[in-house]
Amino acid sequence: MAQIIDGKAIAAKVKAQVKEEAAALVRERGLTPGLAVVLVGDNSASKVYVRNKERACKEVGFVSRKHVLPEDTSQEELLALIDALNGDSAVHGILVQLPLPGHLDEKAVIARIRPEKDVDAFHVENAGRILLGDYGFLPCTPAGILTLLKESGIAIQGKECVVVGRSNIVGKPMALMMLGENATVTVCHSRTENLAEVTRRADILIVAIGRAKFVTADMVKEGAVVIDVGMDRDKEGKLCGDVDFDTVEQKASYITPVPGGVGPMTIATLMRNTLTAAQRAAR
Repeated sequence: MAQIIDGKAIAAKVKAQVKEEAAALVRERGLTPGLAVVLVGDNSASKVYVRNKERACKEVGFVSRKHVLPEDTSQEELLALIDALNGDSAVHGILVQLPLPGHLDEKAVIARIRPEKDVDAFHVENAGRILLGDYGFLPCTPAGILTLLKESGIAIQGKECVVVGRSNIVGKPMALMMLGENATVTVCHSRTENLAEVTRRADILIVAIGRAKFVTADMVKEGAVVIDVGMDRDKEGKLCGDVDFDTVEQKASYITPVPGGVGPMTIATLMRNTLTAAQRAAR
């Protein structure tokens, strides 16, 4: 039976540290970290994410600014808002909630955010720095996973890590970060042949593919650490991850639940990145 990695508890620890450092920044430099979140359209899931980020900002003592734009906002209008936020010294982090409506160019929008305010670490400059190991920010979900592993006392160096999923947001940066921790890394995807054979080699299996309960016990090595990044709905409409938790829990040594695993760490890491941006602005 696997030990459950409690993402809520570890995220609370991270946010408590961030709150303490933010208070010191206010006390010593008179500077309060500020995060601006831009939401375009009426996507219900995005609204939930934005609300959670606002709540986290309040919890750690940040100033939170929410900019809600209509669905038909033009590219020029959105870029003009980003330019204004780039020039606002009270805003240290800028986050544009994805996905954007189809008529907007996400790449151009992300590229417009100044790298030092790109607390999602999606800008091409920040992404490239991850490859070189010389980064200012790490993407929130992969960085949160790394914190979960380290806080749980899980050894990474020399271990075989398999990442299922190759997205720019999770899979690719996760692989680079695990390489940086001296793991041996394999990245799998929809065209990987004999996927189960590959995943069964993993000491640490990280799954981020967006398919409900896709990874089953027969795909997991006895005693593996299993990190589930998914946020899906099963056939009954119940919230679940990419891993069949009930069966895999019996075989793994550690496992993250859904919800309550990786999700809370993503937001806690966003708070950490925003604090880092504010601290650098105060230098």
